[in-house]
Amino acid sequence: MLPFALAGVAAFAVTLLILLLAGAPQDWIQICVAGLLWGIPGTLTMVVHDRNRKRRRALTHPEFHVVDQA
Repeated sequence: MLPFALAGVAAFAVTLLILLLAGAPQDWIQICVAGLLWGIPGTLTMVVHDRNRKRRRALTHPEFHVVDQA
């Protein structure tokens, strides 16, 4: 689900930039700012949750190996 959350935050950021350059109504700009402000902490929460889930699963299932993609 993390790629979808990142795509959503990126979509709000790009849309905000376009609306700022186009001089769009203030309501639309506020919606994009709200999407960014809610999306960033939500995405970070998902990252931490996924990291902890992998760690817990590796502890309870020895056959499960965590592979770092970074």
